[in-house]
Amino acid sequence: MKLTLDNPATAPAPYANRFSHVARLDLPGGALLTLSGQVAIDDTGAVLAPGEAGPQAARIFEVIGGLLAAHGAGFGDVLHVRTYMLDLADLPAYAAVRREVFTGTPPASTTVQVSGLFLPGLVLEVEVTAAVGDRT
Repeated sequence: MKLTLDNPATAPAPYANRFSHVARLDLPGGALLTLSGQVAIDDTGAVLAPGEAGPQAARIFEVIGGLLAAHGAGFGDVLHVRTYMLDLADLPAYAAVRREVFTGTPPASTTVQVSGLFLPGLVLEVEVTAAVGDRT
């Protein structure tokens, strides 16, 4: 078993360098990937589309896709999605984007409404767990 903490160049740098984007646990036959919660920020750390769930969801899944790809995985490898939302009324906009990303059987999922996220204008934060087969 080998643990690697990683910040692939496919995502904006972690906010204030306080965390790693990906924790990869290599196991016999593959790896388990746990991604930190992703939010809709650009490469400078500015919030994209403040207050808008649909555009923020699109950006979040774009970043998640890049993080997964950096470790040989894709959306078909996602086991579980955890979504934190400021307002469950944004669920239809978020769900529309999510349906574009997960085209087959959707992964296990948890969605909760929270009272706040760490930057003003953010309305969503999404984290995923994925499993990827051995790359050898």
